[in-house]
Amino acid sequence: MKPDYLIVGSGLSALVFGALMANSGKIVQVLEAHEHPGGFGHTFTMAKKYKFNAQFHYVWDCGEGQTVNRVLKKLGLDREVTFERYDPDGFDHMRMPGYALDIPSEPEELIRRLSLLFPESSDRIRGFINEVETTGEGMKKLAPPVKPIELIKHASEVFCTAQYLNSTLQDVFDKFQLPQATQTLLALQWPDFLLPPNQLSFYAWVALFRGYQAGAFYPTQQFEKVIDSLVRTIESRGGQVLLNHEVINFRVTNKTVTGVEAIDLETYQTHEFTGETVICNLDPKKAAKIMGEEKFSKAIRKKLNYEYSASNYMAYCAVKDIDLRDYGFGKWNVFHSGHDNLNEAFAQMYDRHDYSNPSFAITTPTLLTEESRDCPEDCQIIEFLTVANYNYFKPLLEGDRKAYNQKKQEIFDAIVDVVEKHYVPNLRKHMVFHITGSPTTNERFCWCPDGNSYGSSLTPRNMGLGRLNHETSLNHFYFCNASSGYPGFAPTFWTGALLYQRLSGDVILG
Repeated sequence: MKPDYLIVGSGLSALVFGALMANSGKIVQVLEAHEHPGGFGHTFTMAKKYKFNAQFHYVWDCGEGQTVNRVLKKLGLDREVTFERYDPDGFDHMRMPGYALDIPSEPEELIRRLSLLFPESSDRIRGFINEVETTGEGMKKLAPPVKPIELIKHASEVFCTAQYLNSTLQDVFDKFQLPQATQTLLALQWPDFLLPPNQLSFYAWVALFRGYQAGAFYPTQQFEKVIDSLVRTIESRGGQVLLNHEVINFRVTNKTVTGVEAIDLETYQTHEFTGETVICNLDPKKAAKIMGEEKFSKAIRKKLNYEYSASNYMAYCAVKDIDLRDYGFGKWNVFHSGHDNLNEAFAQMYDRHDYSNPSFAITTPTLLTEESRDCPEDCQIIEFLTVANYNYFKPLLEGDRKAYNQKKQEIFDAIVDVVEKHYVPNLRKHMVFHITGSPTTNERFCWCPDGNSYGSSLTPRNMGLGRLNHETSLNHFYFCNASSGYPGFAPTFWTGALLYQRLSGDVILG
């Protein structure tokens, strides 16, 4: 039986869309090239006892009435898939030479804490934070589905937002003449974007920063539960999620996509799959190259001309006979920089591949929830993340595997040296397992071109009015991906739900 929706890829936005459609009575079939569903949201097990999520570390927009909660309620999963909130008094702990700042949920408290650190700049700090709040409200009014009456009611917020269409975070820092150390403390969660302030869209920073202020969360039963629940929703309603099926071609007739050709990576046999409507969770640019870019309209081809985001380096570690809570870790993330200028820190690592003074994120998943273990009782998980350049690591992997492994070890040692110096003395002594990943690891396990972590790069150029959305100019064919929506846990929920809403007429997001 031909499914109503044939979905290519099982990233989170696709699973959300597929689950919603299956829940509404439609037949859904999902094809996934990897051995696990979920894209960057998938969970893997190492040494038969340590569980790690590929990329997600903390999420937002999960509170009552917010996007993720609305979708889960629609699917009847809101009691099954629940979330633990990070400490609202400090969900991100920013650390740099001479300064420490815990980011609170309340903007007024953030102003107070920053003003204590930089009393001579308190007025400029207040002006900047107020501008962030106003811009954030304007962005909400401009987000699809747009309601003209709301634009009129909130004209001042919308006008404020519009003026920053082409602005980087650095542009706005400069406008308010914030001290360099203030800028660094505010932007230290740069690994969430893998961009420094002088490249990062102000819109992207505002959306995420305010999103986490409204509530930073972690799944009570790990991200594995989220993915499994969405897959189960599809399969329990007559749908299929077929793993190890790599799509190698799309069938297009008279500007209508009718199906795909896929290789079963276990048997290496090629099969044809058809659907009334085809949803593309593959990277849109990659899909267009497979299909032939000439099949798309000029307007869509222009939107497909985006730059990929940077990639990352990850270290997944397990420690034993130590409680990381004794060393300043808990229901928060820690962001560290040895530089007081993140633009320079980024250039040093990404452009010059020099990790001698690294800036990176530290997350401790085991401390975020007590209901589901990601390791044995006497162990805890700690992970490190920073930026890495695919164009450096790819030729290294292909040309000199020994040098590739040495570089990964060099970065690991540089990060752990900093952690032992500033946070956990003798961390290595307690480490019982670690594995590292580079941009080529992202490419292998998440099938992302150039190892990109967030689809299209979150620069002003890619965040403006010309950003790609679900529209493709082909019949019965839609994009549903981080680059045709927005990256991250909550934004991909939003992307999948918004496409469901547009195709079904069933309003979830308002």
